[in-house]
Amino acid sequence: MNEAPPVPTPAPRRARVRAPELIGKGGWLNTGGKELTLADLRGKCVVVDFWTFCCINCLHVLDELRELEEKHRDTVVIIGVHSPKFVHEAEHRAVVDAVERYGVEHPVLDDPELATWKQYAVRAWPTLVVIDPEGYVVAQHAGEGHAHAIERLVEELEAEHAAKGTLRRGDGPYVPPEPEPTTLRFPGKALLLPSGNFLVSDTTRHQLVELAQDGESVVRRIGTGTRGFTDGDAATAAFNEPQGLALLEDGSVVVADTVNHALRRLDPASGEVTTLAGTGRQWMQGDATSGPGREVSLSSPWDVAWWNGRVWIAMAGVHQLWAYDPDGGAVAVAAGTTNEGLVDGPGAEAWFAQPSGLAATPERLWLADSETSALRWVDLDGAVHTAVGTGLFDFGHRDGAADQALLQHPLGVTALPDGSVAVSDTYNHALRRYDPRTGEVTTLATDLREPSDAVLVGDDIVVVESARHRLTRLRLPEEAVRVEAVAHRTQRAATEVAPGRLRLDVIFQAPAGQKLDTRYGPSTRLLVSATPPELLLHGEGAGTDLSRDLELDPAVPEGVLHVSAMAASCDDDPANEYPACHVHQQDWGVPVRLTEGGADRLPLVLAGMDADA
Repeated sequence: MNEAPPVPTPAPRRARVRAPELIGKGGWLNTGGKELTLADLRGKCVVVDFWTFCCINCLHVLDELRELEEKHRDTVVIIGVHSPKFVHEAEHRAVVDAVERYGVEHPVLDDPELATWKQYAVRAWPTLVVIDPEGYVVAQHAGEGHAHAIERLVEELEAEHAAKGTLRRGDGPYVPPEPEPTTLRFPGKALLLPSGNFLVSDTTRHQLVELAQDGESVVRRIGTGTRGFTDGDAATAAFNEPQGLALLEDGSVVVADTVNHALRRLDPASGEVTTLAGTGRQWMQGDATSGPGREVSLSSPWDVAWWNGRVWIAMAGVHQLWAYDPDGGAVAVAAGTTNEGLVDGPGAEAWFAQPSGLAATPERLWLADSETSALRWVDLDGAVHTAVGTGLFDFGHRDGAADQALLQHPLGVTALPDGSVAVSDTYNHALRRYDPRTGEVTTLATDLREPSDAVLVGDDIVVVESARHRLTRLRLPEEAVRVEAVAHRTQRAATEVAPGRLRLDVIFQAPAGQKLDTRYGPSTRLLVSATPPELLLHGEGAGTDLSRDLELDPAVPEGVLHVSAMAASCDDDPANEYPACHVHQQDWGVPVRLTEGGADRLPLVLAGMDADA
């Protein structure tokens, strides 16, 4: 007897919008010179990653996507769209360098004028957009923590389009670039050892390299040279994009092993590497903020410094300073709220934005706060102060009085013998100097290429020229170099909104098979503030509802709305007593201009699609 064939389960209905074309004046990287179009990608599940290389959250997402990229290589194509914040990031050569520096193994579109960013109505770095094999946008996610949800959606799309005959399997368009033979490759930080040799974090090659006193000859390499998280001797230990280095009183070296989210210890005598702190997992909201070092997760530690009996950590991934006590082996938050911005005051109330460089003097801990293009410091009482810098959106190369001076995404700071500090002003390709006695900022050297750190050697200063893959020795000049002053604001266009009432809606839809985790109370959090504060008459502060009515002061013509959102979702399986849970989070800085007739609603997509768009 013939039986009727089983009726296939209908695919879930999703909102679908035709994906705009991918265009960018800078052209394509990692494609072997081929210009890609969406038509070339038809039949594949496409994940478009809007990123910029200054952004630590974007670097986290690059790492989150690696497993998806490998597991679904024959059905998924990840496309990076590089959308710059800083002027330097609009330089094509800088994008080429960043793609290699961070091990990006998929095609990247260089979009210096934000053309594709605008077509997709993106508002934040990072943003991920999923396009189905027929060329329709089916999901959008902002921030970190979405890889699991995207993988689940990809599996649904694979099944749906395999059944329809619209899925195309096979190799994607990625073509790796030819490697270049240099002694160092995008080195991050350097340390002068007691022997007079240099220890350098060879970041892109996942190693530490000891160089002789000439700064060029290799004495030894420490680490396998491939990504990993393994303790052992110099030949077997493994790092993952190491950065900061600090010498301890016992002669050992603490290493900020950035992408392993860990602190490591190197014994320079034996070459042995051990782990001091970190679990190998990235710290997320709700995780412990203190405890035994090996039991507490960290988040992209970028630099370390020995100050007042502890190892201070520039925790770039969560915009905080942490500290490690080598005697007790404990680690804890020392300053910062995890909110991204520039706010001074007691350590527990201060806001940072990707602290990336540290330097200690007896009275102060200096720090390069990269995303606010700021030089800041912590006093002995733990209070935070700003010497140079005004906020997230102003940057440039301007000398003079500190309250008028401008930097551009500095990554390093070095204490000088006269009490002043040298700043590795990375995106200005310059070495700058701030003198706290006079309050003046000057320029010490130009024509460096992405300097990321510097160390004193007698009367010289040795600069880590990261994008020239070398150490460069300079004589400390008695007089400053004169440069033409420039000032910039971010290229992002301001959103025109109406004065008065503004409805803020953060869009979050739990991924398929998950639900909001309400077992221990509200599973969502929304924090809103503004620069200048006077912009917000009503609606500032924290709450659990992802929608809020704001009141904007008509007397303030423009400003920035700072919005931080978090949502926790868990697998929706009643049979599982301990379901896997995931945190989705994102910070937005939205430039706004108050205009009669402007929008009265501001939607920000954390995950899902805006039904009212």
